[in-house]
Amino acid sequence: QVQLVESGGGLVQAGDSLRLSCAKSGRTFSTGVMGWFRQAPGKEREFVATISWSSSSTYYLDSVKGRFTISRDNAKNTVYLQMNSLKPEDTAVYYCAAGSVLDTSPRRYNYWGQGTQVTVSS
Repeated sequence: QVQLVESGGGLVQAGDSLRLSCAKSGRTFSTGVMGWFRQAPGKEREFVATISWSSSSTYYLDSVKGRFTISRDNAKNTVYLQMNSLKPEDTAVYYCAAGSVLDTSPRRYNYWGQGTQVTVSS
């Protein structure tokens, strides 16, 4: 089994930054694709960013390009999402996910964390 635990969410003002972390346990981290998704109230879960196990490939939602950066530290079994210049429309529960295929669809990810709330006030 794989366990994913997110941390780092909170309440910030527009223009502020946050860094989310996701600690993975239970399987060899270096063989897994990791992704971040988010879900706002009344909306479907949305892809935010994904990273290959070697960090050689990353993909982002268009609206976060240039503001968010996904990274990973395989030695620490942790993936990060650095979020800068936050906007109120970034408000959502952010989920970490693990899978074996680099993809933007949540259906391609087998394991999910419990989520961490990010709220951006205007």
